[in-house]
Amino acid sequence: MSRPQASWRRRTAVENYAGIDVSLELSSVCVVDAHGKILKEAKVASEPEALVAFFRTLGFAVKRIGLEAGPLSQWLHAGLKRAGFETVLLETRHVKAALSAMTVKTDRKDARGIAQLIRMGWFRPVHAKSIGAQEIRALLVARKQLLVRLIDVELSIRGILRGFGLKVGPVTRKNFEARIRELVVRVRRHWSALP
Repeated sequence: MSRPQASWRRRTAVENYAGIDVSLELSSVCVVDAHGKILKEAKVASEPEALVAFFRTLGFAVKRIGLEAGPLSQWLHAGLKRAGFETVLLETRHVKAALSAMTVKTDRKDARGIAQLIRMGWFRPVHAKSIGAQEIRALLVARKQLLVRLIDVELSIRGILRGFGLKVGPVTRKNFEARIRELVVRVRRHWSALP
């Protein structure tokens, strides 16, 4: 007595994986099954809400989503994680090396490649910084940029005044403005005294 093949074969749930190639306006998304077959490809707005809506309306579950680490990726990663999706940030150099064999690089093909890397487990995850850590870093970077610009302006003013024979000399940042005003008044007096 022979049994039908289906009765002695165990049924397993097919696992699906997604890769996202993040761009400023639209991100390319590719979803593949456990065998590497492409199930869905789309362009989705580079917003966490749009990506969450896309994955929720697929009609099937996605086991893991991969994004290449980058400026927008941290934000999108956090949004997908908050929505309950298992999301991984991939190390940029590793992804570049893995996808370097492609002769023609497009966002769509990069998303396919990232999905395949996630499916096969050939990736290095990158630590995703917390929102608090990102905020502190942003403030520190902004502060550093402001200080660099301030020093550039101070050096430019010193150079301009040097052209008139005026030397600012060593001054503190607190006394810089007063010293510059003093030198400018001196130049005006000098020029107004000339015939």
